[in-house]
Amino acid sequence: MIDEAINYYHSLLTGPLASDAQERLRAGTERYNLSFGPRPVCTVLRPLFVITTQYEDIKRESELVLSAIDRLGHALMANEGLRAELDLSAAEEQIIAIDPGYGAPDASGRLDAFLDSGGGFSFVEYNAESPGGLLYGDALSEIFMEMEVVRQFAQRYPVRRVPIRPQIVATLLGCYQAWGGRGRPRIAIVDWREAQTYAEFELCRDYFEAAGYSTVIADPRELEFKGGLLRAGSFQIDLVYKRVVTGELLARGGLNHPLVRAARERAVCVVNSFRVQMLFKKALFALLDDPAQEHLFTPEEVAALRRHIPWTRRLREGSTTYRGRRVDLVEFVAASRERLVLKPNGEYGGRGVTLGWECAENVWAQAVKDALGASFVVQERVEVLRQPFPSVVEGRVEFGERYVDFDPYTWRGQEIKGAGVRLSPSALLNVTAGGGSATPLLIINQ
Repeated sequence: MIDEAINYYHSLLTGPLASDAQERLRAGTERYNLSFGPRPVCTVLRPLFVITTQYEDIKRESELVLSAIDRLGHALMANEGLRAELDLSAAEEQIIAIDPGYGAPDASGRLDAFLDSGGGFSFVEYNAESPGGLLYGDALSEIFMEMEVVRQFAQRYPVRRVPIRPQIVATLLGCYQAWGGRGRPRIAIVDWREAQTYAEFELCRDYFEAAGYSTVIADPRELEFKGGLLRAGSFQIDLVYKRVVTGELLARGGLNHPLVRAARERAVCVVNSFRVQMLFKKALFALLDDPAQEHLFTPEEVAALRRHIPWTRRLREGSTTYRGRRVDLVEFVAASRERLVLKPNGEYGGRGVTLGWECAENVWAQAVKDALGASFVVQERVEVLRQPFPSVVEGRVEFGERYVDFDPYTWRGQEIKGAGVRLSPSALLNVTAGGGSATPLLIINQ
């Protein structure tokens, strides 16, 4: 059905409908400033279509995986020895000790997944920090729903979008109230002013203010904690929508940064909490995939982990298991370049990642050697779905194959609602790294 729907959509994308789609995307991109730095967020003219049954299956399975992550998070906080597997620094250990004052620290998150050609999917990372791109995808879904080509397509294949902006507000307020906040909080969206996603913060601020919440975008360097109050200039802050990555805040501001001190003294509610630094580590997946940790999870969660988490290990000397057999880990990794990927434990945005199947033997050997002296994980390659997507090249609509990254959004460590979609001509899918495109998710109702 999906192939039929895609072919039908592409058949419509000619003449006036193609021109209308181009113009609406151009105007919407300009209106909402949908850009990563100088580049437009979306460069394609088709959303990702998923049928209702597939979306519900992904939602159900993802919530089992998310439940397992929540259980693992509790175990990590309670067990210092288990937590050592994450390779946290002394500063990270101190910052995760700050009680957020509400439930799951990952109030909003993104499970980064790849769909495959058989309708299945695999999770390869968890962005437990407040992930970027939610507002972009939400605005894009509105823009696409207004296109004449989508409206005509919907006459044969009814479609719906999943609104995200109301979900963000509800999540922030739920955490604030659980923390003990009352009334309408004054909100600060906090990240570096040079962040490539700054335009998204403006979208967020406008939506919050339209909903009746005074909001400011604040650089961490502008914050001041004095007299028990956190401020950005003259703006007093009750609730922080923390978009700054915890590791970067520690590196640039340390444990005495005003935001850290305010959170420690419960002077402000910080969402997501600093405790997500545990879940942000790539080594989390080595624990999820470790048979020795199965006792932490329910049988249903274990089954979901085995279906959707690829083989993952911390890269270090010693033996491990691979598909039921015992192997020397370093020897196995060195000899299995074409099916493995190396990832730095504490990075994001594709930085430091080496795809074994896309590099020469000598490059892989050096990457493995270098990684052994640092904190890295090794993960088995998973199939990545490819689909044709139309884009505008020199004024013409042209079709090209793109890899599809499908990332369910997580809420309060319990619920899956909506998803981000990233496309790329290369196997390393990351829009901020260049060369990729976001596109909205639209669900075909059956």
